[in-house]
Amino acid sequence: MNIKYDKVADAVYMQASQAAVAQTVKLDDTLIVDKDSGGNIVGLEILDASSQEDLIKNLEGNVLNGVPVDMTSSTPITA
Repeated sequence: MNIKYDKVADAVYMQASQAAVAQTVKLDDTLIVDKDSGGNIVGLEILDASSQEDLIKNLEGNVLNGVPVDMTSSTPITA
């Protein structure tokens, strides 16, 4: 699983698969799911991530418990 955090957008994207995205479904104001052509989840996007305290705690717990997670930041560089 690859997890990316974009500070500017305040969004987290959790990519579960390398499959091509065939459909994007907005579940609510903060959760968007990408699916492949077979209906399998490719990734999840969580908007307004900094206010999702439970999500952050779960991610921290997974990292501490050894679940392989790749945390990256997509913050653009300003000149």
